[in-house]
Amino acid sequence: QVRLVESGGGLAQPGGSLRLSCAASGIVYSIYAMGWYRQSPGKQRELVAHIYSGNNTYYDESVKGRFSVTRDNAKNTVYLQMNNLESEDTAVYYCIMTDILSKDYWGQGTQVTVSS
Repeated sequence: QVRLVESGGGLAQPGGSLRLSCAASGIVYSIYAMGWYRQSPGKQRELVAHIYSGNNTYYDESVKGRFSVTRDNAKNTVYLQMNNLESEDTAVYYCIMTDILSKDYWGQGTQVTVSS
């Protein structure tokens, strides 16, 4: 059974930085894509960033130039470097992994709070 474990959330001041990590364990078929969604209270879950095999990336417009998604294939791990954080970035961040069989796996979520 595949399990995704996230870490790195917490409290940051506006303009600050945080780095999220998400490691996949268990029987993992080749990973097609890994990424991050987030959900704020009262809002739908939204895609933040995605990285595909071949290292092509996608970013939501709201985080372009501030966030960077990378992956370590040997460790089945995806990272989200978040710089110049804004209060609007406050949310629960969820890791997602899609394998080559198009099956999605989700992490349990990690809280990111941006506040002075």
